[in-house]
Amino acid sequence: MSFVSELFATTNVDKLRALAQQRILKRALTAKDLVAIGLGTMIGGGIFTTIGTGVKGAGPAVIVSYLLAGVTSFFAALCYAELGAMVPVAGSAYTYAYATMGKLFAWIIGFALIFEYGISAAPVAQQFSAALQDVLKSIGIVLPAWAQQSNLVMHGAWWQIWNWDFIHSQYDVVGALFVIGLSVILSIGIRESATTNNVFVVLKISALVVFVIAGIWLFHPEHFANFAPYGWGALQPFGGMADYSSSAQPYGIVAIGAYVFFSYIGFDTATTTAEECKNPQRDVPMGVIGALAIGTLIYCATAIVLIGAVPWNQVPVKDPLVYALNPLHQPWLSWIITMGVLAGTTSVALSSLLGQTRIFYVMARDKMLPPAVAVINPRFKTPVRTTMVTGVAVALLTLIVPLNELLNLVNIGTLIAFTVVCAGVIYLRKRKPDLPRSFKVPFVPLFPILGIVCSLFLAVFGLSRTTWTWFAGALVVGLIFFFSYGFRTSKPAEIEPVEDPEGIAESI
Repeated sequence: MSFVSELFATTNVDKLRALAQQRILKRALTAKDLVAIGLGTMIGGGIFTTIGTGVKGAGPAVIVSYLLAGVTSFFAALCYAELGAMVPVAGSAYTYAYATMGKLFAWIIGFALIFEYGISAAPVAQQFSAALQDVLKSIGIVLPAWAQQSNLVMHGAWWQIWNWDFIHSQYDVVGALFVIGLSVILSIGIRESATTNNVFVVLKISALVVFVIAGIWLFHPEHFANFAPYGWGALQPFGGMADYSSSAQPYGIVAIGAYVFFSYIGFDTATTTAEECKNPQRDVPMGVIGALAIGTLIYCATAIVLIGAVPWNQVPVKDPLVYALNPLHQPWLSWIITMGVLAGTTSVALSSLLGQTRIFYVMARDKMLPPAVAVINPRFKTPVRTTMVTGVAVALLTLIVPLNELLNLVNIGTLIAFTVVCAGVIYLRKRKPDLPRSFKVPFVPLFPILGIVCSLFLAVFGLSRTTWTWFAGALVVGLIFFFSYGFRTSKPAEIEPVEDPEGIAESI
């Protein structure tokens, strides 16, 4: 096989379907569970983290920004649903890319998913830290200034490490310890069950519902008079949120759309559990689309009530929902919101770290990564080494990298993954039109093309040059590793169902 042929070699879809039928992982999840899993990852740190900065950067038109991000996610969700139902194997977009576009694209998507799953736990942990510190302050416990939040002092660009001033920087100690704690929990095998996740989802959604109902009493329609003070923004390539100040600069609808896109990350988590569904052909489409629809409705309602309760130019970046309800003079409302933040960020961070472990497991199964990556600890029956290494890396990011920089690193990885998944649907429809599809994206190729265009539009016009530089630099490092190891060792034509007599894969 030539170099080019090897580079774009794909896995056999029929073998992947056979792998799914082997049922290494216990099939126990229903469509309702997948909706809860999707919402469990979507709703949490995202809406609480982005809405304050979003309002500052776009005004009342932040509602349009949420809709723009939601429409982009909708087209991608349809494509995820078709591929997830057709190839119900763990691995999400990585597996789909391997089956449709080849080894190189599979590696790129697997690498991008590190940003979506692994790195996404860091900004969520920082939001947990902020909420917990507010609780501690209410009882008189205040951390030293240097340990309250991440703020790495730099005298130059991000990549100029020699100009980083560690002595005068601030560090999010609580957030870093939170990530390490969750990693330990995952390592010893106390993994998040569907029932526990459902409870967290109820707590998070209840907090937002309480906010919407209570906030209606403070609603003033005149707050929407100057609806789009900054319009669509400059619309310059790579001209997104380059200034990560806490006050937020006026960026406009598109840049803020790329920023609040973080709130939607997670609906596709349902596809990573495809091998554990009772009826994946039906459950996966219902799970991803249901989670996205409910999440979008909640986000828009929250944004509308927030702006109606507080003039948009007075909305604080930190704790905007709690601030908005202060005029009601009901402390218990603030506690409900805070408890929702704590429950939400905990479940999201746990799901993200768990999802990253699953991606690494599947890549190691395909020999894209060394077998040591997926080694199962004989005592805990979990990949302890991989889980803890991932946890330490995410904890370091939580400790030093500012929140908004983390958010956009996550966003760019996910938007690239969405682009490839949409392209995969078009490719597979042409190459293998006769494959059984229990769910089909309507209006192909129009809808997948719209997904590609929307994703690239947000990535190019909504994210900054700094974000692209970091992603490109990290991708170069990843490709060096790919050509040094994964390109030589992975053999897509040889992927076969694996023996797992002890059921250890089920614990991952």
